Amino acid sequence: MPSMHPVREAHLRLQTRRHFLAGAGQFSLGAIALEALAQTSAKAAPASAADPLAARLPPQAAKAKRVIYLHMSGGPPNLDIFDGKPELVKHSGEPCPDSFLKGRTFAFTTGVPKLMGSPRTFKKYGKSGILMSDAVPNFHGLADDITLIRSMHTDQFNHAPAELLLFTGHPRQGRPSMGSWVTYGLGSENQNLPGYVVLISSGVQPSGGQGCWGSGFIPSVYQGVQCRSQGDPVLFASDPPGMSRELRRTTLDALRTLNERQHSELGHPETMTRIAQYELAFRMQTSVPEVMDIKRESQKTLDAYGAKPGEASFANNCLLARRLVEQGVRFVQLFDWGWDFHGTGPREDIRDGLTQKMAVTDKPVAALMNDLKQRGLLEDTLIVWGGEFGRTPFREGRTAGGAVLGRDHYPDCYSMFLAGGGVKAGFDYGRTDELGFGVVENKVHVHDLQATILHLLGFDHERLTYRFQGRDYRLTDVHGHVVKDILA
Repeated sequence: MPSMHPVREAHLRLQTRRHFLAGAGQFSLGAIALEALAQTSAKAAPASAADPLAARLPPQAAKAKRVIYLHMSGGPPNLDIFDGKPELVKHSGEPCPDSFLKGRTFAFTTGVPKLMGSPRTFKKYGKSGILMSDAVPNFHGLADDITLIRSMHTDQFNHAPAELLLFTGHPRQGRPSMGSWVTYGLGSENQNLPGYVVLISSGVQPSGGQGCWGSGFIPSVYQGVQCRSQGDPVLFASDPPGMSRELRRTTLDALRTLNERQHSELGHPETMTRIAQYELAFRMQTSVPEVMDIKRESQKTLDAYGAKPGEASFANNCLLARRLVEQGVRFVQLFDWGWDFHGTGPREDIRDGLTQKMAVTDKPVAALMNDLKQRGLLEDTLIVWGGEFGRTPFREGRTAGGAVLGRDHYPDCYSMFLAGGGVKAGFDYGRTDELGFGVVENKVHVHDLQATILHLLGFDHERLTYRFQGRDYRLTDVHGHVVKDILA
């Protein structure tokens, strides 16, 4: 009798009873138990081992097919954009009441800070009468298209943990990101492009790092692929010097054979992921440069976004987001740095600094939404705009004596908006107190936002799970409720 392959033999010796029961065949006790659990699970159709990114239907009716998440990294000053407070303006310069400070810790402020009303001018816009400031002139025309949530809150007051909590459901590295959960559940509608694409502007990655789009412990084929709007769209995807496309194909065929043999012997799921990633990278060599080439757009479209071919900008990324979802990419995530308005320099001033920042961001966002609407894509594309937390109703401690006006980090209340993809249009939701210190109506936690996004995509957030180290994990951890009031 021929001897067993030594690696295979070692693998079998390490098998525990749990492994045996789970993998001993279609009719094993483990398989029967898993089948019984599957009958009560609301997961998507199972992914194909040969093609883990194949498009799949969600288990429930979905209003949205795809997501464009516009993240303003640093925490936009909500009190100077969406949440005007006349009473705060009235008491500007007065010491902050002790009742709002007792037992609280702030990122950079100690002692008794001074209240600071917004220097911006607020008016109501659209038939819906949504309040916005003069800092966002191009958002004014979107008033009747968005659901504005003024009652967001989070548990974290520093950037990295707040961003990780928002995008992975946990304030520390290692959990799958929101986009990874979505592509794990739904796959991609274009097999020549990644299911999940990340675009970064302003030259700085988010404080949460690549964990904001990582796949954590689920197969790495579902992680976000960072693309660039300048230079090679995807690093290391091009053929090395001296290697033709035919030679690359021959090499990948040989690697596939070796990986398939390893998978048959060891059964590790990441082996199939590796095959899928190699094949996707090969197809991306022709498909990605084409979809990332905004020179193909009309001058009218480029002007509407403020996009300029060959540059790296938030405007270019917004236009690329439309091109990507148009080609079937499931989740597109834009990160734009520069929203940390502490007042440490002119760019962080909530007067001219905010005006300048919005001048290069609100125009492309408005163009993106109008473009999607004209193409019939907005109704099933969910747009999300916001940051990881808000800003304080008082001056930031370190800069309180200077001429530049800035605010500290504030997790208790902030604003963001959603549009398209099954949410109400022209809807104002939630309310904060008269000074902007806390939510007094319709609180929405970041876990509630996550649950609502998954619901709009056709998932029950409690049942979209992945088993790791003996327990089922989900994006919302053990929290979260769908915000049904904002659903269309």
